[in-house]
Amino acid sequence: MTTTQTATRPKTNRKGKGGSIVGTWGLPILAVLIFALFAILLPNTFPTGANLKAILTNQAIPAILAIGATIPIVTGRFDLSIGYGIGLWLVTTMYLLVNTSIPWPVVGLIVLAGGLLVGLVNGLLVELAHIDSFIATLGTGSVLYAITGWITGGGRIVPGAGGLPVDFTDMTTSFILGLPITFYYLLIIVVLLWLCLEHLPLGRYLYVVGANPRAADLVGIKRRRIVVYAFLGSGVITAIAGFFLASQQQIGDPSAGNAYLLPAFVGALLGSTTIKPGRANAWGTLIAVAILAIGLSGLQQLGAQFWVTPLFNGLTLLAAVGLAGFASRRRQKAGVIIGGAGGGGGAKEQPDSPPPAPEATERTASANP
Repeated sequence: MTTTQTATRPKTNRKGKGGSIVGTWGLPILAVLIFALFAILLPNTFPTGANLKAILTNQAIPAILAIGATIPIVTGRFDLSIGYGIGLWLVTTMYLLVNTSIPWPVVGLIVLAGGLLVGLVNGLLVELAHIDSFIATLGTGSVLYAITGWITGGGRIVPGAGGLPVDFTDMTTSFILGLPITFYYLLIIVVLLWLCLEHLPLGRYLYVVGANPRAADLVGIKRRRIVVYAFLGSGVITAIAGFFLASQQQIGDPSAGNAYLLPAFVGALLGSTTIKPGRANAWGTLIAVAILAIGLSGLQQLGAQFWVTPLFNGLTLLAAVGLAGFASRRRQKAGVIIGGAGGGGGAKEQPDSPPPAPEATERTASANP
């Protein structure tokens, strides 16, 4: 007697698949639609090469700072000192170039070392002193702002008649293939962060620590060390952004950094709703910053008042936080651990396990001879 078993093909959840596509690619599609809208409203000024160059020139450095804000967010922490940090490294760079004979490449190394130090202090305050990241980084940011005021005396640092070194200013004012060189710096940083988060064990550890600290401890991941690494990365990228900003603006304004904090967090949080919905990621941050840049450029060309910019940033931040929370809950409900290496997240996607830490591997080997 032969028993025949009939395999039933599981039904495809088309609705869930469609929602996944919208969640993954909705923000890039929105960016295209916003650009098309302003191109129709402003056909003579908006869809032009000159406007594209202006957007890339003005928004490349804020986008770099947003990438810096993204790294601690991956671990579930926030670095509020980045806005004050970019201002400090701006005036530090200008002060050293104007008042000393130190070559500008050495000045860049000094600024990077300072960024590492600030990141280390932030990481130790959060993980060793157990101070909430909001409070810790807000406190260090206030200290950085005080140092900025001390260096400048409350005034601006202006180069003398000889100006700044040409090689230093060319670092951000040059063009390659018709596009500003700062745009290529941004792409390099985005690609490096993407490679780290998606293809290196360190990136997986960052995601696991942010998603489930207890699980990170159980598999042997040194959670505190990973969080400190995240703040170190944020500190270094903030220093790079400040150094580039000095090259671009060529003036040391002590209050310049205040305008960069909110857009950076808007970009990082809004970016967590696309490409990899429910988790912060490099390409999502880049797309989110592009939407902000396109929207602000279009509104300004339409003659919007000065207060529209903070209003736009504030409303977008609120929307970004709400959407990020919704995407995170949706991803968890679908059975996916935030930070898993899976794609855009279908409803039945299974989480990838984090690579075991060396300590966990050794314990397993000793337990199973």
